[in-house]
Amino acid sequence: MAAGTVSGVAQPLKDLINAGSVGALADGLAGAWAPFPRDRFVARALAGLDGLELKARVTHVATVLHDALPLPYPQAAAIVRECAPGVPLDMWSGWPATEHTAVQGLDHLRPAMDTLAVLTPYATGEFAVRPYLDRYRDDALTIMHEWAESPDEHLRRLASEGSRPRLPWASRVGWLMTPGPTLPLLDRLRDDPSEYVRRSVANHVNDLARDHPEVALRLLARWRSDGGSHVEKVLRHAVRGLLRSGHPEALALVGATPGSGAVDTLALETDTVAVGGKLSFTLTVTAGAPGPLLLKYAIRRPGSRRVFHLAERAALEPGATFVLRKSHSFRPVTTRDEPPGARELDVIVNGRVAATATFTLISGMPEAARQ
Repeated sequence: MAAGTVSGVAQPLKDLINAGSVGALADGLAGAWAPFPRDRFVARALAGLDGLELKARVTHVATVLHDALPLPYPQAAAIVRECAPGVPLDMWSGWPATEHTAVQGLDHLRPAMDTLAVLTPYATGEFAVRPYLDRYRDDALTIMHEWAESPDEHLRRLASEGSRPRLPWASRVGWLMTPGPTLPLLDRLRDDPSEYVRRSVANHVNDLARDHPEVALRLLARWRSDGGSHVEKVLRHAVRGLLRSGHPEALALVGATPGSGAVDTLALETDTVAVGGKLSFTLTVTAGAPGPLLLKYAIRRPGSRRVFHLAERAALEPGATFVLRKSHSFRPVTTRDEPPGARELDVIVNGRVAATATFTLISGMPEAARQ
């Protein structure tokens, strides 16, 4: 999930769980159930919220919601389902409602899954469905097959996204890490009319490929053989992780000859880059075997290697030459530490490191940049 913006300025995600989102959820619940203690719920939900991070905020509001709905879960769930379209909810007002479902409905599979089905067009239920897949494997999967047949694209997407083996931010479900159980879902959704759904399918296969590349590649090869209106785009997005690692079969699947192509020159604009600055470089590339060239670059330091997309050239003839220019930003981000020190830049052509250059990342602005 990306950060929100306010007047063009990045806003931390946690700040989107706020008085506005809590008030919207409260209004929806009060409209669905007259006895709902709206003002008390809002006051308790906002108390201490500023000191919490994103997921802690969601959990806090969901806990207060449970206390404000002191009813048997099936009754509470019916109220939550009724409130969703009335406001309507969105991701930030609805997320605590999906978290409430994840925790409080665990002994009530069908009412809970029905609630997620209603909520997910407003606030995705992909995180909340995980405990149900963990506890009720076959029965929960059966319901997800029902979702895959829904006319609602959000619900079809939930069938694929909620069952991803490595869904970001979500709890792990052990049996989802083994290939096989979710493949019929993917077969059903792979050529879905909605790009939103197809992208989830590709992400699901990309997850699968991290642990079982041979299964993912066989699946994609079968999809190509079976045909479909969108198979090539889904395939390319699904193998992006394998292409990043230079997997030969993945390269061959997209028509690239593994190891083909050469970097004739690689020149760095400077060999010293400050944290917060950019590394600019230029390279000349010559095609080898006929077919596409997939170019990546990697930034290496001891204990770390990060790979990035550089360029792609399709249907090149052997000997064709072209020039690329690229700038890599070392702007600090909260999710990644970039300590100063020696670095290596690798240029990767069709899965093979074709050129390497060294540079140094420093903490201060270099003298040349200050002048």
